[in-house]
Amino acid sequence: MILGCLLADASAKAEDGYDLWLRYAPLEGEALDRIAGLHGPGAVISSDGPAEASATMEAARRELGVGLARLSRNSTSRLRSGAKGYVKLDCPESRGDGDVGYSVRADGADIRIRGSSDLACLYGVFALLRELSLEVDPVRIDIASEPAMPLRMLNHWDNPDGHVERGYAGRSIFDWWHLPERLDQRMIDYARANASLGINGVVVNNVNARAFMLEPRYIAKYKRLADAWRPYGIRLYVSVRFSAPKDIGGLDSADPLDPEVRAWWQAKADEFYAAVPDFGGFLVKANSEGQPGPQDYGRSHSDGANMLAEAIGNRGTVIWRAFVYSAEDETDRAKQAYGEFVPLDGQFADNVIVQVKNGPIDFQPREPFHPMFGAMPNTKLMFEAQITKEYLGFASHSAFLAPMWEEVLDHGTGRGGTVAEMVLPAGMAGVANTGSDRNWSGSHFDQANWYAFGRLAWDPELPSEQIAREWTVQTFTREPEAIEKIVRMMMRSREAVVGYMTPLGLAHLMDTGHHYGPAPWVCDLPRPEWNPCYYHRADAEGIGFDRTASGSDALSQYADRIANRWDDPDTIDPRFLLWFHHVPWTAERPSGLSLWEELLNEYDRGVSEVDAMAREWTDLFDAIDPQRHRAVTESLAIQQREARWWRDASIAYWQSLNGLPLPENVRPPAESLDAYIGRTFPEAPGQ
Repeated sequence: MILGCLLADASAKAEDGYDLWLRYAPLEGEALDRIAGLHGPGAVISSDGPAEASATMEAARRELGVGLARLSRNSTSRLRSGAKGYVKLDCPESRGDGDVGYSVRADGADIRIRGSSDLACLYGVFALLRELSLEVDPVRIDIASEPAMPLRMLNHWDNPDGHVERGYAGRSIFDWWHLPERLDQRMIDYARANASLGINGVVVNNVNARAFMLEPRYIAKYKRLADAWRPYGIRLYVSVRFSAPKDIGGLDSADPLDPEVRAWWQAKADEFYAAVPDFGGFLVKANSEGQPGPQDYGRSHSDGANMLAEAIGNRGTVIWRAFVYSAEDETDRAKQAYGEFVPLDGQFADNVIVQVKNGPIDFQPREPFHPMFGAMPNTKLMFEAQITKEYLGFASHSAFLAPMWEEVLDHGTGRGGTVAEMVLPAGMAGVANTGSDRNWSGSHFDQANWYAFGRLAWDPELPSEQIAREWTVQTFTREPEAIEKIVRMMMRSREAVVGYMTPLGLAHLMDTGHHYGPAPWVCDLPRPEWNPCYYHRADAEGIGFDRTASGSDALSQYADRIANRWDDPDTIDPRFLLWFHHVPWTAERPSGLSLWEELLNEYDRGVSEVDAMAREWTDLFDAIDPQRHRAVTESLAIQQREARWWRDASIAYWQSLNGLPLPENVRPPAESLDAYIGRTFPEAPGQ
């Protein structure tokens, strides 16, 4: 009885979400019979090459052994009626990045993983285990894959005190206090998860950087992390504060054209590379939200980036963020990045990448693609996405973000290709959503966004639904009906959030500071662009931000083919209507409804979708382990309540401006506008 209780307890703990999509849940039936011979006594995992394998090849062998053992329940049967099945790793023991493309093919009873580097074999092992987890017959496996983009990176907004800016999954996973002497096992498991997706770069600290994180005591900590991650193909990057030569270097200036400043950065870069020979490089946020930068000295972004690029040389990369947000942003915050960077096209060094957010403002539930994509053909541009859901309900609201990223990546720029094609030479960066919570991401479904980011960075042509299906099978269940329900939930989830938060192209209606909950009524903060009123421009006559030639003219930053289509409120995709147009409340829309009626329908649609998700999840009780089923049920209950809060508070405020009645079939807000405005909150999670 005691043993049974212990086993039951161990099983429950195994489903707390820590294993992510690397659970390797045991197969059953025919699927188990098909793979049983790939592991067990007498089975062989081999690689051609030196007898003493590299750390990467050892990691590949170890992962393969663990994965096959779990999938096959440690079966001692043989593949295909007694045949002896081998998994062969046929890769040279290279130590550099090398070519990481791989093939995984059945060869009779064997499976052979080939590549031209040891890292290729590690990626191939993860691909094989993914296919087996998806119940693909081993004799039918035939994969050849290589990454579309060279840099597939996570950006951590983690601070040295353990606080994570815009993080909703506990404290930072980086234990700066005890490094370098102590390395938590979580760092290895983190590297495994990233390698399984092909993520090959990690920025370990916040873009709002502290200068002291460039000091030797921190470089020693970076070395320990870099050494631990190297076998998994992950290069370490560090965010730097541009004023560091003044802050910690004893200089009077941080002017990028000052020879003393340039020499200081050169010495600092040499110090990094002496400790970490494969150090990835520096990420910089400059002249944005109060951060120092080259403009403090009358210099350009390219002056600052190129100074750091010279210090690094051909050893690494400088990633310069295009998120510039200051009080001098003309009449439209959405125009600033384009205005500052596009004139500098062709002036950045070859080892500089300009990192551009998916949309022109700030990770909203929906934004049009950033007009910089396609407008700087002579500059490497990198796609920046936010995996953590700063504006989508934190970890409390379920929102699968692959459809959002796919929507942007697949969009034609009107300047010679899609957004994805514009960033292929550089890569993708995602603001990480990991934390110290046992399940890594605060809620179980938020793991899917980490997974989806990595899969799209490797192959931006992967359909969102395929990614959702892969993740569901590896994470939750192989029961077909349950898979269909979960995938359907995931594919609708982000659109539901848009519906009850920011329908028809509205944006930035979240409460200020913590960005949680609705506050479209906030209009009195000292800087205009801090206020939600700045973004919706609602009044008695209508709602929306006029970005056409009669307004801010931000539309002119897009290619003519795009701008011409979006210039007419009747032909624009209605999902972007109020982003580009101020529309009368009573204007008749192509649907035959007034704008007011369409807006109300969107709010109700969003709430109804969340209710449907909650019902479908309840029906999955028998297909999901109780611990995780309960946790998701509780999160969905929060989302249902807060979707109504968003819907009701927003409608109450719009009614206070337009004075329009609600149609008979529309439920009135549950409380008064004053009640919604009067709500106050303690410090939000992660802030």
